[in-house]
Amino acid sequence: MLITLIKGIDSMAIIKKDIIYDKDKNLATDIYYPNDTSSHTKILIFWHGGGWFRGNKESVKAVGINLANAGFMTFIPEYSLAPNRTFPNAHEDAVNFVKWLLDSDYTDENDEENIVQIGASVGGTMAIYVAGKYGFPTVTWSAPIDYSKWMKNHEDVKPSYKAADEFGYTDSHQIANSFYKYFALTYAGGNIPATLKKMDAKNYELNNLGSLMMINSADELTPLDSVMDFIKYLAQNDHEVELLVIKGHGHAMDYGKDYLDESLDFLFQTIKRQK
Repeated sequence: MLITLIKGIDSMAIIKKDIIYDKDKNLATDIYYPNDTSSHTKILIFWHGGGWFRGNKESVKAVGINLANAGFMTFIPEYSLAPNRTFPNAHEDAVNFVKWLLDSDYTDENDEENIVQIGASVGGTMAIYVAGKYGFPTVTWSAPIDYSKWMKNHEDVKPSYKAADEFGYTDSHQIANSFYKYFALTYAGGNIPATLKKMDAKNYELNNLGSLMMINSADELTPLDSVMDFIKYLAQNDHEVELLVIKGHGHAMDYGKDYLDESLDFLFQTIKRQK
């Protein structure tokens, strides 16, 4: 275990790296402590993105520091990646992490009430999955939430995570569609309709879903029409959700740091309202 001290002009964060939460899969989390940690400190889980086939906790270190400096003891877990481990491995890892966290020395009794989440891209998808089970207040940045319907409507799209190089595409929509199809099929283990349907967020167990804020760009990798359809589904099932649509084409981490204040304001207000 490595402990690192990160200092800023007006702040300080202590980082504990590579804390194992799943010995069988050798999965670890980094923990970012705020300078004034106390028994009343709130806990934030940040789920990194990467299409379930890449990405890691180190890539979002700056976010962890910012969240710690905002007063949250922040956990950034890793999870299984495709193609070695396909659906539902990463989703199960997320739930197993929460179980580990609640049973660990890092939380006190009843700390489940002190946990919130932010998820970027597919990390946001997993945050919704976890929120549906535990009710944690959650913010998503560009969470993809539809796979089965999208796949039916994009049968002619060629999957690739580097379509500009592989196919010579220059159109941003073609590139985005190729990437969307690639990561979805890679995590699903192929074009398997039953599996893709299980990956759809509206088919998650959402009985305990609490306060949810979804942030999306107006035109990006995550189709806005699928987000609107999901919000309609939540409203029909009496779930609370807020949507913030921002200008531009950025996806998740492209704009995340610029909307960190809005994300934290939502979480702080939700915490205050729950007291």
